[in-house]
Amino acid sequence: MTNERIKEILLDIEETGIDFSVIQTGKESKRVNGFYKPDTHEIYLHNLNFKSDNELVYTAVHEYTHHKITEKKLEEDPTYVCNSKVHTQEFWAKFGALIAIAEEKGYYSLGLDGNAELKELTEDIKTNYLAKNGELMQEFGKKLARAWELCKEANIRYEDYIDRVLCLPRSSEREIRKIGASQINPAIGFENMKVVASVKKKDDRMAVEQQFIEGGKSPASVREMMKQKSAEYKKEDPKTRLEKEKNRLEKTIAQLTQRLEVVEESLANL
Repeated sequence: MTNERIKEILLDIEETGIDFSVIQTGKESKRVNGFYKPDTHEIYLHNLNFKSDNELVYTAVHEYTHHKITEKKLEEDPTYVCNSKVHTQEFWAKFGALIAIAEEKGYYSLGLDGNAELKELTEDIKTNYLAKNGELMQEFGKKLARAWELCKEANIRYEDYIDRVLCLPRSSEREIRKIGASQINPAIGFENMKVVASVKKKDDRMAVEQQFIEGGKSPASVREMMKQKSAEYKKEDPKTRLEKEKNRLEKTIAQLTQRLEVVEESLANL
């Protein structure tokens, strides 16, 4: 596949307002399959790493995602300089969207249907590991909730019980107990259940869960969707946002005033 054809495919997946070039290095690399230079907008592909055009397109879309993210950042801030942390949640969400378009248009194929053994193994993993682990952790959360009740009845500090008896990190305990209290489909797996359980509103939780079940979205894509939706909520209600900021400032001022009084009293007694 020529450089021109790769560029043509990428532009058909999604247009860009900044011109870029595609360069196949004719080399093999053990470190990376390709890289993007944001200052010159060049996509480099180590094409000897790939056994098929399908693999080549996958990496090309990956590097093109860097280009699209750079374009977005420059639109937001013309002085933007690409930093070292390039594989952000925003990046993976954008990559997921672009590779899905590439698949829809026939430029790329995951190829799962063509591998009977892998397809069978995938069903085994989903059914007997992801789903069963989700069910187990859901039941675990209910057991922890009961332990909390028993500790309270017996005047036992639940935190100490978690720390020194179960030796369970408190952050993990909170996540697991939250999952136990929520009606979440365990088929999505424990890690994705944590994402769903973090959503406060029931309707929003159901919408996020459906993204995992029916949308075929990656965890990064779902998290980015949640982030954007949260940002939209804040934009829609500036009064509430300002009221919250006012409350925070008032609390801070009250705390500082109280501290100032203590310091002044201490100085007066010296």
